[in-house]
Amino acid sequence: MLVALTVALSAAALALAAWCGFAAYRDQPTKDWHFIGMGVVTVLALAQVVVGVVMLARGEEAEEGTAIFVSYLVGAFLAVPAAGFMSLVERSRWGSAVVAAGGVVLAVLEVRLHDIWTVG
Repeated sequence: MLVALTVALSAAALALAAWCGFAAYRDQPTKDWHFIGMGVVTVLALAQVVVGVVMLARGEEAEEGTAIFVSYLVGAFLAVPAAGFMSLVERSRWGSAVVAAGGVVLAVLEVRLHDIWTVG
C-alpha cells in the first residue's frame, strides 16, 4: 500500500470527523459542505481501492491474507458513504455525529489496513 495515500486518507477522515463532530456539538445537521467533504474522503478511499487492487493484480500479497485485506479495503471504502446515507435519514445533530463516527472508523480501518499489508 502507498503510505502517503493511507496517511492522507486518515488525515482527511479525521478532519471530516472533527468538522462533523463540531456541527453535532453546535446542534446542526449535516449540510451540503459536509457532503462535499464526504465526497473528497470517498474519492481518496476509491483511489486506495484502485491501488490495492492493482497491487494484488501485480502479484503482491498482504501478509495477513488477501481475503482479510480485501474485506478491510471494501469496508474502508463504504464507511463514509454509509455514514452519509445515515445522516440523510437522521436530519438532526445525530446525523452529524454519525458522520463524525464514520470518519473515526475510517481512520482506524486505515491503520488496520496498513498493518494487514505490512506486518505479519
